[in-house]
Amino acid sequence: MQKAMLYVHGKGGSAREVGHYREICAQYDVLGLDYRGWTPWETREEIHSAFDGLAAKYESVALAANSIGAFFSMNALWDRPVERAFFISPIVDMERLICDMMTWAGVTEDELQRKGSIETAFGETLSWEYLCHVRSHPIDWSAPTHVLYADGDNLTSMETVRGFCGRTGATLTVMRGGEHWFHTPEQMRFLDEWLKRLI
Repeated sequence: MQKAMLYVHGKGGSAREVGHYREICAQYDVLGLDYRGWTPWETREEIHSAFDGLAAKYESVALAANSIGAFFSMNALWDRPVERAFFISPIVDMERLICDMMTWAGVTEDELQRKGSIETAFGETLSWEYLCHVRSHPIDWSAPTHVLYADGDNLTSMETVRGFCGRTGATLTVMRGGEHWFHTPEQMRFLDEWLKRLI
């Protein structure tokens, strides 16, 4: 095959998820990345290496990414020749999400700066270093992009995702009654039909 697609999973996912996409994206050689890092500065190098390795072998490389995988990918590949990108429930404004989580946890910026990191009751660790990094490295994304979003997404607001699509020219498809994690049979059918239309 002359075209490849790099799949970058979300939190709790794995590269094994590519099996679901290979039949739908048959004109691509779809490969998944099991990144080890969980910060933008760690995953940047891993995603760079995976993308550049594919770019050396294929005429073009597309990107499919889920949730925080989309944020990590944009952080890493903003200057790479991504043919086009397919984002599923993407985190498109990490600073906004971190600030929202601070609000949910009742944590102020002064407190986070003083302590460095704070564990939350909902299982996330808030990090001052992470927040500062995100603020000093704003996303600059220009690859042709298609976004699939659910109106029941509890991590990214409709306003935020519409703003991202407006700034980047990305197309936006919204599943009514969906969730951040596309996993039910109905949600997966919607996802599959979305991809089939675009591919």
